[in-house]
Amino acid sequence: MHAFVFPGQGSQKVGMGTDLAAASSAARAVFEEVDDALGMKLSAIMADGPEDQLTLTENAQPAIMANAIATLRVLESEFGVKLADHASCVAGHSLGEYTALCAVGAFDLATTARLLKLRGSAMQAAVPVGVGAMAALLGADIEKATALAEAAADGEVCEVANDNDPGQVVISGHKGAIERAASMVKDHGIKRGILLPVSAPFHCSLMQPAADRMAEALSENAPGAMSVPLFANVTAAKVTDPAEEQALLVQQVTGRVRWRESVAAMHADGVNSFVELGGKVLSPMIKKIAGEAQTTSLISMEDLEGFAKDIGG
Repeated sequence: MHAFVFPGQGSQKVGMGTDLAAASSAARAVFEEVDDALGMKLSAIMADGPEDQLTLTENAQPAIMANAIATLRVLESEFGVKLADHASCVAGHSLGEYTALCAVGAFDLATTARLLKLRGSAMQAAVPVGVGAMAALLGADIEKATALAEAAADGEVCEVANDNDPGQVVISGHKGAIERAASMVKDHGIKRGILLPVSAPFHCSLMQPAADRMAEALSENAPGAMSVPLFANVTAAKVTDPAEEQALLVQQVTGRVRWRESVAAMHADGVNSFVELGGKVLSPMIKKIAGEAQTTSLISMEDLEGFAKDIGG
């Protein structure tokens, strides 16, 4: 059984999607539709940069989605491998959950692009630049990370944002608290704390203003039926009801990305093959969580061709 999974922020890079667009009209059509939906040449920033423009949260989020959906559309149209025929479930890391919903037909492409641009700008605007921070804790499990976050908070926000895999947890909150946590890692039996180059403290309670804006946007653009069930970030459980998923997408802005538990739950549900579209950031995490499961990263035309042959599209 296959799960199709979709990467989150940090997987963007200048040049993303360029080879696919050169090789396939299906990919070009995705990038053009996203450009039209946003009223900007996002595809040009993806192809040529500048990098600081692509890294802006409000550009990075729709760009990562567009690249993954272009990859999927090429797989479906050029190689005849349809997600609905081969995936038993889908999931995405943070913004990737929106990509997954687009992939299973709950949102159309233009709506997904607009929601993610809004999500990016709302998350950026929720906290003034310099007030918040995030740090990756390496060699930390969820228990150690939680204890560290509580010890470092000292009246400020310091929360677990991403439980990525058994040895990597990300914390988020006020800059002072996150810097304190990074300096205290050794006391908590954690190897390293690395401040992340992000412009806002995602997935913590400081993001509440962004959650409110997404609640409003999603009430006007509610997800529809899904062709395949989704494992949601905030519950690490299977969702098929669009109304339930709408509420979970709002909670996701301030809530923890329970990626480790999501992968474990999919694996327990019978998934033995994880297919990452448009990136290769999730596959190493998945290997650490569900070691015996197969992982495949689909980025290039060669990747897609090879996968189509293997799966017998």
